[in-house]
Amino acid sequence: MLHTSDWHLGRCLHGVDLLEYQAAYLDHLVVLARVERVQAVVVSGDIFDRAVPPVEAVNLLSESLARLAEVAQVVMTSGNHDSAARLGFAAGLMRPGIDLVTRLDQVGQAVEVPGGDADKSCLIYGLPFLDVDAARGPLAPGDEPLARSHQAVLTAAMDQVRADFARRMSAPTGPGRPSSVVVAHAFVAGGESSESERDIRVGGVDHVPASVFAGVDYVALGHLHRPQQVKVSPGRPDSACPVGKGKAGLGGEGKAGGEPGGGLVRYAGSPLAFGFSELNQTKSTVLVELDRGKVTTRLVKAPLPRRLGEVAGSFEDLMGPGFDDVSGDWLRVTVTDPARPEEMVQRLKWRFPHALVIRHLPAGGESSLGGGQGAANVMAIDPMTVAGDFLAYAAGAPPDQSELAAMDQAREAVRAKERGA
Repeated sequence: MLHTSDWHLGRCLHGVDLLEYQAAYLDHLVVLARVERVQAVVVSGDIFDRAVPPVEAVNLLSESLARLAEVAQVVMTSGNHDSAARLGFAAGLMRPGIDLVTRLDQVGQAVEVPGGDADKSCLIYGLPFLDVDAARGPLAPGDEPLARSHQAVLTAAMDQVRADFARRMSAPTGPGRPSSVVVAHAFVAGGESSESERDIRVGGVDHVPASVFAGVDYVALGHLHRPQQVKVSPGRPDSACPVGKGKAGLGGEGKAGGEPGGGLVRYAGSPLAFGFSELNQTKSTVLVELDRGKVTTRLVKAPLPRRLGEVAGSFEDLMGPGFDDVSGDWLRVTVTDPARPEEMVQRLKWRFPHALVIRHLPAGGESSLGGGQGAANVMAIDPMTVAGDFLAYAAGAPPDQSELAAMDQAREAVRAKERGA
């Protein structure tokens, strides 16, 4: 199985259209699936970068899914950037081999994938991104809605997954125990975030413990852009849902998978870097082998369209030959001169044609951004912090509890409007 996520088709990197590079990654993914002869490809949400993606991004997805389905079973879930309704509108018309999981009524339904050997198979449970306010009623086991938290709705969804798996294990239809996989889009505690992920907090709570996924051999996560394995602490026991005891070979970084109470939980990460907070990340796709609960993984590097880097120094040094080796990279350039040089941005753009951010930051002084990139820093800050700072500046005092509650309601109203777009 190949595990990938967070394609964000249609995204730009500081004004650079990434679609051609995203297309190159999808070409790589099709070739990788064919060469490795995988039985399944799972995509853990954030397929598009926004609810209403550009036509070119939609066409790229359509063509890529058709090519992947010729090689393997494709299971794709919606993320918090996607409009679940738009992404899944044609799910019923999709060709065999493509399963789009975008609706709450699909929770707990498995996609059965036969393995390469006759006695191996896998049950893949897709979970769409669970918007708390939309899911806490339908996923509640009784008449009362669930608590307003990601942990509550994910726990309820996983209860349905575990119940379906237990039912299947009580009446096995094949010669061997199937492996179990959950494909989800969430912020799991212990995961390391980057600045380029969109905030998914509701009521001040955004993360869930990894133990929510107890009883599953492999959890294919999306949302965090850094490729990483999340440590699983012991969760509640569930004898009907055995946990994999295999070892995970993660390109030299692997540890034993399947600790008591939890299987292997991993973020595939995004295939491209979407900000300078991802500067030192090695982007990859996860190749997963499942054998009756045993899990091994290997990371396959994604193609690198252009190096991402940052340089700093005096204007004279930056214009000199010492930086020739990075002149073709996507760069954040920092000029450290005490005074801002004349025509700084224009001259550095000539020196570094692919510079994305140019700023003047003298030692001990305030930053002077060039190229209209000031908004990039604001985008990395929690919107509630930005609004609170503005209110404190305009009113002369920080917001009180009632004002904070009103701001939170306004933010949730905007998000609801975006989801309905």
